[in-house]
Amino acid sequence: MPAPVPNHPFVTRSSRGRLIEGAVFWLMRLATYFVLVCGLCVLGDIFLKGGRTVFQAEFPYVNVPFLTQAPETLYVFEHEGQKMQLGDRDFRAFREAATAKAKAAGQPAPQFRTESYVYSAGGIWPCIVGTVLLVVGSMSIALILGVASAIYLNEYAKDTPGVRAIRLAILNLAGVPSIVFGLFGFGLFVIFLDWNVSLLAGWFTLAFMVLPVVITASEEALKAVPKGFREGSLALGATKWQTIRKNVLPYALPGILTSSILGIARVAGETAPIMFTAAYVVRDKLPWEVEKVSDFFFQGVMALPYHIYVVSSKIPQNEYTARVQYGTAFVFLFIVAVIALSSILLRNHLRRRYQW
Repeated sequence: MPAPVPNHPFVTRSSRGRLIEGAVFWLMRLATYFVLVCGLCVLGDIFLKGGRTVFQAEFPYVNVPFLTQAPETLYVFEHEGQKMQLGDRDFRAFREAATAKAKAAGQPAPQFRTESYVYSAGGIWPCIVGTVLLVVGSMSIALILGVASAIYLNEYAKDTPGVRAIRLAILNLAGVPSIVFGLFGFGLFVIFLDWNVSLLAGWFTLAFMVLPVVITASEEALKAVPKGFREGSLALGATKWQTIRKNVLPYALPGILTSSILGIARVAGETAPIMFTAAYVVRDKLPWEVEKVSDFFFQGVMALPYHIYVVSSKIPQNEYTARVQYGTAFVFLFIVAVIALSSILLRNHLRRRYQW
């Protein structure tokens, strides 16, 4: 192959502009890698330290009490030369047994010099239940309202100044801080509607917070469906709603589920809205332990993000609270990943089923 001619017009020549372009390219590339490395370091730290709390070396290799019990106060004390760590229930039972044993032997009741650490024993089962209920309930409401709004805006509404203003308002709502939605939910649902701090108030507050994302993504998914599907259905005598239900929605579902994945990631990690509307620091009973069915909706719950916030910032920090923090964060990320993965798998299944 002959060597390129130096004066050929298509020969690459070095210039100041090309050097600057190459420098900017490598700067952006290094910045991207830096962000990825930082994210991997954070996730690696959580999985490494949280895994020590969730998993154990002996069978069943999972810390079952941490995943199935409620948070308790940890008592640390010495007994017969051994340092012991017991939760509140176990400590009370141990103290009663030691007192009864000493009384039977005619000896004075033993005195335990204990150090207590709040929320550092037991587990996070009520927090797991509350988080799953909040995510599932709020996303169900958001998808129903969001898809209905997207269908109206894309299929029925005309391109008038009022409709354009509504779309602009939806885009603006997507950028409103979550604390504002929390105050809105507190004022409307907790105080005005007198729902108090409850699951129902948390559901609607989180649903309204993620609604702009769901509406926007659902409308784009509906727009992506070819117009020929609508025209062919209408030409065969189908009504407008039959066309939407049979020939538009099934093909738009993968895109709608994409919006649900984005919504899950935001809803699950929010602390401020549920702090005002749905979350309790401690709750003894699980949500289904109620006398009436209606009480299920009008009760507060514990939640993983709020529990992390309380354990990380509202109590004295020590090695025992750090263990709970990382373990809770590990379980929280795992639950969000499982819910999001379920949506992704369903979306991929629908994509394979409805292709055009």
